[in-house]
Amino acid sequence: MKETDFSTIADHYDNNQYRVEEIEKDTTLKSYMNQHQKEQYEVLDLSCGTGLYLAKQVPLFQDEQVRWTGLDASKAMLEKAKEKLGSIQWVQGYAENMPFESDKFDYIINNYSFHHYKEKEKVLDEITRVLMPSGQFKMHNIAIHSMPKWWVYHYFPQAYAEDVQRFWHPEKIYEELRKRDFEVQLKVNDRHEEILTADYLPYAENRDISVLTLISDSEYEKGLNKMKQEVKEDPLKTIPHEFAELFITAKKR
Repeated sequence: MKETDFSTIADHYDNNQYRVEEIEKDTTLKSYMNQHQKEQYEVLDLSCGTGLYLAKQVPLFQDEQVRWTGLDASKAMLEKAKEKLGSIQWVQGYAENMPFESDKFDYIINNYSFHHYKEKEKVLDEITRVLMPSGQFKMHNIAIHSMPKWWVYHYFPQAYAEDVQRFWHPEKIYEELRKRDFEVQLKVNDRHEEILTADYLPYAENRDISVLTLISDSEYEKGLNKMKQEVKEDPLKTIPHEFAELFITAKKR
């Protein structure tokens, strides 16, 4: 599988309004706190990127005693994160070899990141190591196997071939967590709809979706030009569209 060079997209990553607007209060974290009363919680945003999740959660949990940590491999992404929140412990490091002591965190969140890891088993081993007993791990990602008609794959067919190399099937993630003695809950929420191509053209032009940086420039330009031409010919052009989200919560025994 190819690796995304996040230094090339860090400056315009947050221009994707979907990333910003979709983040709400983490009710899974709140539920964990309600069930595990303690003086202070240790929360890790694993592969925190530009810090969008933490920037949203910190003010929403200001009445709780939480020590927030954001870990990411990309210096460029962390620099953007630091601009949002200076009070967070931002750490540059790899998910496969986290610079943390064992049994440290109450809660680990991993948003839209797991497919980027080349050594996914190692990452799960590290999550198991740094999460304290009865701690909670939460993963949120897209579920590519349930969305072959995603607009990205419609206009950029090479993208699906790249993603198949990067994404584990949800069932495999489930089984790997079970093997590490987690209690696992998994669900996939999908939707099927008609979308206006014009509404998604700005997302394509921003080219911040990681798989669009992995396909060839010629393939990208071909798909982008097709979108532009279709919108020019018919501003109300629609296509069938699928989108599926994977949610996993796993409690360490």
